[in-house]
Amino acid sequence: MGRDGGTEHLTVQREGATLVLTLNRPEARNALSIAMLVGLHDGWLAADEDDSVRSIVLTGAGSSFCAGMDLKALAGKDMEGQQYRDRMKADPDLHWKAMLRHHRPRKPVIAAVEGHCVAGGTEILQGTDIRVAGHSATFGLFEVRRGLFPIGGSTVRLPRQIPRTHALEMLLTGRPYSADEAQRIGLVGHVVPDGTALDKALTIAEQINACGPLAVEAVKASVYEAAEMTETEGLAAELVRGWPVFDTADAKEGALAFAEKRPPVYRRA
Repeated sequence: MGRDGGTEHLTVQREGATLVLTLNRPEARNALSIAMLVGLHDGWLAADEDDSVRSIVLTGAGSSFCAGMDLKALAGKDMEGQQYRDRMKADPDLHWKAMLRHHRPRKPVIAAVEGHCVAGGTEILQGTDIRVAGHSATFGLFEVRRGLFPIGGSTVRLPRQIPRTHALEMLLTGRPYSADEAQRIGLVGHVVPDGTALDKALTIAEQINACGPLAVEAVKASVYEAAEMTETEGLAAELVRGWPVFDTADAKEGALAFAEKRPPVYRRA
């Protein structure tokens, strides 16, 4: 249950330069528990701190991605996850960092979704960078149907990620969305045969891992930074982030490898 080892509800595995975080509570459709949130929080930090990790894949065990919050467990109505409550008390923001509301990993995060990805699952999804869904996946923000508010960031993020009319329909109706519809409105980028979302996500991760890691991290940071700026401000900020990359050893290696027609060997330098 250490920083790199996950918890009983969150498994951590290395696939080359990719860190795979798996929501591992299939009997509850991977509903978010305290143990899962602590594991997610530690997984994001482990990826940030390990330079050998170049990408992250987030997926779910069994037939679901994540069915949202387990309100009973989080409210302390049972003893599940009791050993993690000290962590939550020490950092009252931990659950928001775990759900990517108050933390953005340096490395690209690819979601591999099968089955239910609803409520808190769809909210976590909005914190990922690239999204792959199995054909039978289901999405939706069901909170309003229960008289609740999607407080994981959806009223802010969703209208910035998909057209506002689609965002408002999803938020205000609380209805489910198929994978095909989620792709049509831009919530996910790929729809693949059921059972192959993780394979597709790992393929994308491998493509990212073959690129210069300093360039990848700078590009991701620039995209999110500029999203909060005017175009003029964003272009100025892009130069600040982008020009230093050209002076790195990785940039020189990329150019040399291209000239020599060989795969580059990047060293984050």
